[in-house]
Amino acid sequence: MSNKDVRFKIAPRIADELEDGQVVNLGIGIPSLVNAFIEGKEVYLQSENGLLGIGPPPSQDEFDIDLINAGKEPVTLANGAALFSSADSFAMIRGGHVDVAVLGILQVDTRGRIANWAVPYQPILGVGGAMDLVAGAKKVIGAATLFAKDGSSKIVKELTYPISGIRFIDLLITEFAVFSFNKEEMVVNEILVDMSIEELSDKIGIPLKWRELVG
Repeated sequence: MSNKDVRFKIAPRIADELEDGQVVNLGIGIPSLVNAFIEGKEVYLQSENGLLGIGPPPSQDEFDIDLINAGKEPVTLANGAALFSSADSFAMIRGGHVDVAVLGILQVDTRGRIANWAVPYQPILGVGGAMDLVAGAKKVIGAATLFAKDGSSKIVKELTYPISGIRFIDLLITEFAVFSFNKEEMVVNEILVDMSIEELSDKIGIPLKWRELVG
């Protein structure tokens, strides 16, 4: 399965976690695909550059170069959408008014701390809203392919990339499994492929436990 294909496996699984009435911020990368899979739910999508009420992904003839999200991707506006300053948007995030943040990640440690804004020795384009969202959102979902391009696992015992915040994320959704973090311990909620938990543990190189066995 190609990397593009697995992204479209992860995004709908994330959409399943969202609930009616939630204010949700979708980050860059895999999170930005989630909007296309939100069906039958009234979810209010928020963007750091000052949008609340992002609509469905635009068709080719709906593209508006002046209407973009924080990742500079074209968007549409849902009925009742609001436009406001970036300062107000970050006040919303820092004030705890975002229910769910879905963030792409580079690494996550086994306690649930993430790195998602910088790679050592590579140019930094900007942290964006990553640190604010990690600290301010009521729930944080990490979205990522399980392995990097070099084949290394993105789940590590200790982060080697710059940390995004001391807050632990709630869920990590990959193409292989859904993980949660219980009392600073990573557990498996669901395996999404034909693989045992022992095989998944061997593939990652970290012992794993089922959530129900941990309590």
